[in-house]
Amino acid sequence: MRRSDAHEFRQAYNAQAVVCAEGSQLIVTTDVVATSADAPSFASTVLSMEHTIGLPKTVLADTGYASGQAVRDLQKKGIDPLVAIGRPCARRPYDFRPPPENREPRRITEPWRLAMKDRLETTEAGDVYRLRKQTVEPVFGIIKSIMGFRRFSLRSLAKVTTEWTLVALAYNCKRMARLHAA
Repeated sequence: MRRSDAHEFRQAYNAQAVVCAEGSQLIVTTDVVATSADAPSFASTVLSMEHTIGLPKTVLADTGYASGQAVRDLQKKGIDPLVAIGRPCARRPYDFRPPPENREPRRITEPWRLAMKDRLETTEAGDVYRLRKQTVEPVFGIIKSIMGFRRFSLRSLAKVTTEWTLVALAYNCKRMARLHAA
């Protein structure tokens, strides 16, 4: 349950998808959780592939998935996680609002965050991490805009998980048809 701005409680789910970044853009696994945060389900979603298609070598994730425990869990299984640890504060050229007050940037003190920051600043890791935007974001855009899936029709975690799995399957069928035609 989530409290909305209108001061009412809504039943909300957080749908997760792991997408292949090697060009196919197929969804390789899915998960649904009843929390608004992404980080608690990050490692478990990726590790759920262990007994199906196998574990990936590298995982790319945005800031919402930044969790020291998840990074450790993935590294124990031999997976190399590349997780953004903070949002850049770059101004967009078309942003005409007055610039925000200059404030001191957030200090990073956790060792895993410092190591991840240093790693993402290397050319090799940075080039690999940039694939995330062109891999995952189009998948969710297609599911929402082209396929028209914006909300779950069912209630209860088990039913919503089944519904999300069917949406991912429909997306994969559509994507495979497109790949086969090319």
